Amino acid sequence: AQILDFIHSLPEGFDSMVGERGLKLSGGEKQRVAIARCLLKNPPIVLLDEATSALDTRTEKSVQEALNNLTTSRTTVVIAHRLSTIRDADQILVLDKGEILEKGSHDQLLSLNGEDA
Repeated sequence: AQILDFIHSLPEGFDSMVGERGLKLSGGEKQRVAIARCLLKNPPIVLLDEATSALDTRTEKSVQEALNNLTTSRTTVVIAHRLSTIRDADQILVLDKGEILEKGSHDQLLSLNGEDA
């Protein structure tokens, strides 16, 4: 989850206090810690809600690679606004006000030239 270098940079490393609910962490650091915890738990079902929204594009690319490994061979639901986050999904649902407007792979949705394009 691209968090190890950050943890090693902390004065007390893994023993550092980050405050209640990670108050001393930035949004991106909180997201990377949460992703790392998920990777360690290795659950059969993964729900990611805007998991990379607070990351810069360079870090997001690295984290996305880790997420791709995490989501292989398991049920994964990803909620995202960034196209880069869902591009490799088997099935994408485009929602608007709770209604499914389109569904398919990224390539299928692009060929529709609809909301996802």
